[in-house]
Amino acid sequence: MDELSDALTRQRQEEQRRALRALLARPLIRSDDPVFPLIRRHGATLRDWLARETGWHLQSERDFVRLHKRPADLGDPTRPAVVGRGTQRKTFNRRRYALFCLLLADLERGDAQITLGRLGEGLGQAVGDPGLAERGLAFSLDHQEARRDLVVVVRLLMELGVLLRVAGDEEQFLRRGLEGDVLYDVDRRLLSALLVTARGPSLVALNGADGELDLDARLRALSETFVPDTPDGRNRELRHRLARRLLDDPVIYRETLDEDEAAYLANQRGPLLRRLQQATGLVAEVRAEGLALVDPEGELTDEKLPAEGTEGHLALLMAERLAAAGPDGLALQEAEAWIQEWQQTFRRYWRKSACEPGAAHGLARQTLARLAALGLVKRQGECVLPRPALGRFCVESPSLPDVPDNPQPDLAESAFND
Repeated sequence: MDELSDALTRQRQEEQRRALRALLARPLIRSDDPVFPLIRRHGATLRDWLARETGWHLQSERDFVRLHKRPADLGDPTRPAVVGRGTQRKTFNRRRYALFCLLLADLERGDAQITLGRLGEGLGQAVGDPGLAERGLAFSLDHQEARRDLVVVVRLLMELGVLLRVAGDEEQFLRRGLEGDVLYDVDRRLLSALLVTARGPSLVALNGADGELDLDARLRALSETFVPDTPDGRNRELRHRLARRLLDDPVIYRETLDEDEAAYLANQRGPLLRRLQQATGLVAEVRAEGLALVDPEGELTDEKLPAEGTEGHLALLMAERLAAAGPDGLALQEAEAWIQEWQQTFRRYWRKSACEPGAAHGLARQTLARLAALGLVKRQGECVLPRPALGRFCVESPSLPDVPDNPQPDLAESAFND
């Protein structure tokens, strides 16, 4: 009987781990997803754990589940939304995010069905607002680039399940405009679950005591929650903040922690990491410069390294070369020169477009953005600086160091590049 009870306990824990990992990877999961029944089955346990450890709310509906994740670092620009894969991969920029928000507002006021042309016309009317026009946001269906941005935004809504194509094709719309229109069904329940804020945007004052609030201040106002001014309240907020960063960010560097976060981590690092590891199956890696939760399965990451394809090979080559370049980094032009060199060496293995004249300029920025998203480098103007975790890609000739008679390794004080 004890063996059966232990087996059921292990099965339940494994199911909860799979459900939690799925939510961390995809915060919005529809009922047609194979993992959906698993999440609903363990919904109460998952909801309690997430509220206690991260402060995130789990919304469970008949047709979908939604994890209300809020990033710990509101200023991190390295992981934008992405639509498509491979050569069809499209990354969101500020303009596309602005169009996305305007589109959501239009859909909220619209009907159960809508056309792509109607969405474009609504955007054209919305950007006529003087406040948006002053900030340089413009949109017109007469321009193919604007239609392309609209299609990218709509395809993200299709991936999320908010829009379901009924008739037509987006490629025809790109080429022919309104003559190639597309019809969609709108899932209003999913639409209502997209917005994740601590307070509604309409409740955030546009002006502060000293004038207009900047973007960072507005983001903080949207996401900040009430923290009781008690030791327990402050410690709970610190635990939530650090847990979010460990689950969301590729690595936490000690230099990025404030005084309170560093003190909490010094005292509670062991219990915090143990709880996160048991619940997610991630593996803690602790170094002198910082710490990270590593996924052996490679599922809970936006960017993988190493990875397949031309971009994956190029990112690995760039990581190895930068790791050997030293702490002073290099100029962006030097990274482009490396790519031009590799274009000749690996021409037969890379896709044709990556070896065309002038391609190195865009490939350098794309590759460095990928490494920055993994916490391996950072950009300062036209200079690229390596970060400590990049040391793991420093490949050297094997050697046998002198071993003392009684070695006492201190893993907690070893560097990422040891």
